[in-house]
Amino acid sequence: MNMKEAVSTFVHDGDCIALGGFVTNRKPYAAVREIIRQGIKDLYLEGGPAGGDVDMLIGAGCVKVYFNSYFANSGFTEVCRRARHAIEQGTILWEDYSLDVQTLLYHAAALGLPYIAVKNMLGSNMIDKWGIAAEVWEKDPKLASRKLMVTSNPFNPDEQVCLLPTPKIDTAIIHVQRASAGGICRIYGNTFVDVDIAMGATNCIVTCEELVSEDVLRKEPWLNQLPELVPDAIVHAPYGAHPAQCTNHYDYDGQFLKMYDQASRTDEEFIKYLTEWIYGTEDNDAYLEKLGVSRLFNLRVKPGYGYVPL
Repeated sequence: MNMKEAVSTFVHDGDCIALGGFVTNRKPYAAVREIIRQGIKDLYLEGGPAGGDVDMLIGAGCVKVYFNSYFANSGFTEVCRRARHAIEQGTILWEDYSLDVQTLLYHAAALGLPYIAVKNMLGSNMIDKWGIAAEVWEKDPKLASRKLMVTSNPFNPDEQVCLLPTPKIDTAIIHVQRASAGGICRIYGNTFVDVDIAMGATNCIVTCEELVSEDVLRKEPWLNQLPELVPDAIVHAPYGAHPAQCTNHYDYDGQFLKMYDQASRTDEEFIKYLTEWIYGTEDNDAYLEKLGVSRLFNLRVKPGYGYVPL
């Protein structure tokens, strides 16, 4: 399946989607760009610590609600500017969680649990200060009836616990290094929340650097993370995480991330960025052609290092 087909089939207005990766590492940017090209709106956006992927979707007007634990292009943009602007202007709804709790929520989704009981956020203002008003939580059919509930541990009534509803993810989107056409997926390096959101979602789009035969992946099955029954679409997308890095393949594109930092500062500059780099490129192939072979080659990691030495 190509990217246009995958996105149009499994991502719709008003869906809850979850993006894999971590800040500037193995983010599914090629899929994000296609979502923006297709003009999909009113998304409920989940995922682990985010970077420019979330910032672009929010800036392009694709997002209605964002569930956050962290968003920045670390070292380049310390707080994602388009997301921050939208939150400050009230053009999106936004809810905040601690990173450990959000990670546990995705694991609970993978296990099919309706909620989790934690102690992690007790004592913080995340318990009392909600980004989304209680009446919105109660009335929005895509949300649970409330952000959380503090109650007594039924097995030890003197102890308080925090109950949080598990997210209901329509479609997870992750980027991996290797996948077979049938859906076996292999991630090299940290897996972050990718496996959990893929397992916990109703649908799953996987973009990959290399499309390989099942025989290759079955030789060392302990290195694989997802079986064939999980992905609903496999899309071959070389450099599909650019400008983020992808372990064993390429480093992050610092020059591009610096450019994006400047472009995200104002509405006018961001519109120019979208026009040039997203609407002005038909698909991932056109995007890579615009970047140029030399630039992409220079991002390839040095064998044995895992990154591009200065």
